[in-house]
Amino acid sequence: MSSTVTSGGARSELIAPGKTKDDWTKFAKQLVPGGDANIWAEAFDKFLLGRLRSRYLKPIAIVRDKGEWEGEGFTIVSIQCALIEFLAATRAGKNYRHKRAQPPHEYQNSRELFVDFLFQTAPFDKLFSKGDAEDFYSNVRCALLHEARTKNGWIIWVTGTIAIDRQKKIVYRDSFQGVIEGYINNYGIALTADASLQEAFLRKFNDLAA
Repeated sequence: MSSTVTSGGARSELIAPGKTKDDWTKFAKQLVPGGDANIWAEAFDKFLLGRLRSRYLKPIAIVRDKGEWEGEGFTIVSIQCALIEFLAATRAGKNYRHKRAQPPHEYQNSRELFVDFLFQTAPFDKLFSKGDAEDFYSNVRCALLHEARTKNGWIIWVTGTIAIDRQKKIVYRDSFQGVIEGYINNYGIALTADASLQEAFLRKFNDLAA
């Protein structure tokens, strides 16, 4: 699938299914922090949720449903960790910069953003203390993304009655996905009424469309 569309000889990158950067720029003119809840619900549905479904949620579901329990959990949890960072950055309205990040709305190192999100934000705060979040960041997130493995005793199983077993160091990938999707749904509701979330959302999507 192409990540760009062409109109009148000009090319514009898609930032959600059927939505270009130019579409966002036009739509964003309607978005006012504290403004019309229906417009904010549309922003969530068409831009953020559309982006998440096409780039993360549907691919995870395909790997899960087509898998044969031969190690697909490593792929699924790797994608989940990338998704968590994006969700954290969107909530905070922060944008990643490889070099010369300018606080407070840019970051270069993801550790603090990732860890704080997990132990401070519902429903993840029921699963992680700060120490647990730091352990997960180092030995699941970083280990998967940099070394294609988990470390320090962490393992990945398919499903369980909980999403994360901190004592046994088990990620139940399917249960964890349920927690992530529950967060996304709750965030979408909160976005329609919370001006601080709306301001952060604008910072994030304006940067995506820059």
